[in-house]
Formats: sequence, structure tokens, C-alpha cells
Amino acid sequence: MPLSIAHSGLRPVIAIIGNRNAGKSSLLNSITQQSLSIVSDIPGTTTDAVAKAYEMIPAGPVTIYDTAGLDDTGELGALRIQTSKKIINRADIILYVVGKDDSLIETENKLKQLKTTHPKLITVFNYADYFSTTDPRDSLIKKYKGIRISALTGQGIEELRKCIITHLLSSKKEPQLLSGLINSRDTLILITPMDIAAPKGRLIMPQTQTIREALDLNAIVLIIKTEELEPTLSILNISPKLIVTDSQAIKEVAAIVPSDIPLTTFSMLFAHAKGNFSQLLAGVRHINKLKDGSKILIAEGCAHHITCNDIGRVKIPNLLKKYTKKQLDIDFISGQDFPEDITSYDLIIHCGGCILNQQEMQRRLKQAYQQNINITNYGMVISFIQGVLERTATPFNNLSINQEK
Repeated sequence: MPLSIAHSGLRPVIAIIGNRNAGKSSLLNSITQQSLSIVSDIPGTTTDAVAKAYEMIPAGPVTIYDTAGLDDTGELGALRIQTSKKIINRADIILYVVGKDDSLIETENKLKQLKTTHPKLITVFNYADYFSTTDPRDSLIKKYKGIRISALTGQGIEELRKCIITHLLSSKKEPQLLSGLINSRDTLILITPMDIAAPKGRLIMPQTQTIREALDLNAIVLIIKTEELEPTLSILNISPKLIVTDSQAIKEVAAIVPSDIPLTTFSMLFAHAKGNFSQLLAGVRHINKLKDGSKILIAEGCAHHITCNDIGRVKIPNLLKKYTKKQLDIDFISGQDFPEDITSYDLIIHCGGCILNQQEMQRRLKQAYQQNINITNYGMVISFIQGVLERTATPFNNLSINQEK
């Protein structure tokens, strides 16, 4: 997929991390062959993370982050470290840069810690030109299969680039949204209402991703609006293998589609592809246990202008209050601001996560599981409240997908 249309949720995230003055910014510039980050001998030059979309041929488009030093100091330094940790949490590959002045004992302790949570960790020993003869880090380089580089001279950069590409290619997965649901030459109907929230001149991300995957699977794809569903079904000689609709139209669509035709929503496709389907399905049933004063967190992966019909900020809260008849305490977050402590909440309702990579989405689900908090997603909530959850979940019943926490 060309870089120009590969949005953040489809691009693997590469995080360049390490202490201040380790040469992280110089490394980003060397990898991309562009002057993207300011390079200076002054510790803490990089204060805000720098993100670069880059084509890592032949692996494809990636997002590379240059982060603030993990040893930053002071009140602002602590905030920068927190930002760096958020990027580390969602990284598919981590480049841990070891500088010439880094403590080897502290470096090894950090590497041991990172290895347990991030298997795709590449240790980069910078300043190879500085240690032109004997490098005191040799034993650590051998132990962690590190790559010796000089961000200044370019030494080792090509070897590092090849290593990154190898990791990326080994992680490449086949299409997931429709995996196990349709095959080549199957007919797929996608129902895409054009309401006030529909962006002018284009489809929303879940729809475009599903269309692309269907084409990759060589399926026959029909894309229609809700009002065209009945006439479309009437002219088909063969029943569609699957119908996928925007969650907000599920009640109307379910009343039209014959019960023998599998039906689900875009949001549930994302639960299938990026999350833990059984965990999210179990979480939605907690709605029946909500009481007056129950705290709910509605989490959106992206940040956008809020409209009067916003699904997360307006429609779902209204549906919940009408269904439960309870006075609920609802908080909202968007983007990367997912709280570390979620134990005060009775339920988390997450968007489908179309712009979040799988690493970040699964990290959030794991956090909810570890803190014993029920979590579900937009589409499951709407299907549950509209009384069609069992039907929209049925297409996934025989798929052994994302069942482990």
C-alpha cells in the first residue's frame, strides 16, 4: 500500500529510545536520510516526540518516533518520560540506543526489563567511531546481539536497516478484518450510511480498510447505503456470504436481512482483528449490572471535532442512559491519553481502534484484564442495546480468534 494512503493504524510503529545524548535524533536522521530531528550535544534537546512516516522498502510504510531521554530530569522531564513510555507501549519495534557515556550496568538492567515486554527489541550501540579501537561495551553487544553503529558517519546504518526490515517482514500478517469470514469469489455487502458524521469526499477508515481487505481476498464487494439494501438483496441470485453494516444502522439493517444471512458490524470486525473478541463480548454484558453512579470511560483512539451526533460523546451515552435508566458518571478520553489507572471505572467502552495499531489496542485490553475492569467496544454496545448482539456475534462463533488474554 502506498505511503500516502497508509494511515497510522496500518503502519508499524518503530520507537527510538534511550538516554539523553545517546544519539537518538542523529539515528532517526541517518535512517531516514533526512534532517528531521534537531541534533545537539546539549542533553535533552528532544523534548517532544518527533514522528516520521517513512517507506521502509520492501517492508512498507512505518512510523518512526524519536523520543525524549529516559533519564530526563525535573518536573518537565518526568512528563517527557511519560510521553516516551506511551510511545514504547504501542511500538511494534524498539530501537534502544546506547550512548558512549551510558552506564553498562544500568543499560543491561533496562534491556532485561524491555526484553520481557517487547520481543522485537533491537539494541543499537552508537558512537562506533568514538570507540575506534577497544569498545568497553563489547560483552554487552555480543550478549544482546547488538548492532554497532555511528549515526555520525553512517557506519552500521545499512545493517540496522536490514535488521529492521527483517523484523517487519517476519511480523507481516495476512488480512485480519475478514479472516475466516469470507473467501475468494464470495459476495460481501458493506452498508455505509452517509450521515452528518461521514467525511466529505471519502469513506471513514473502517470502511476503507474493509474494502481493501475484501479486494485482497478476491471477494465480490457491493458497497451500498442503507436505503439500497432491500433492492440489492432482491436482485442477487446468490445470497451474500456476509453483510457488514455501520453499527448505527444495525437495528434497521437487521430487520431487513434474512436470518440465514450472516450479519455483523464494522466495529465487531475490528474486535475480531485487533482485540480479544471474547473479552470484549463478555464486557458488554456488564451493562446490565450498571447502577446509579456507575463510572464509565468512553475511549476514542483518534481526536476529532465533536458533532451533535457524535457516536462516542452523544449517541452511546444517550443509548446507555435510556436503556439502563440510571444516572451514570461518564468520562471521555481520546487519542493516546489512555490512563494508567482505570480501577475507578465500572466499564470501559472503546472505539473500534481503526487508527490504533494492534500492539496498542491489545495493550489496553490486557491492562483492563489485569486491573479487573470490564471493557467492550462501540459496536458491541449498540448491538447489545438494540437487541441484536447474538446475531452480530454469530459469524465469529466458530473462529478460534483472539481468545487468550
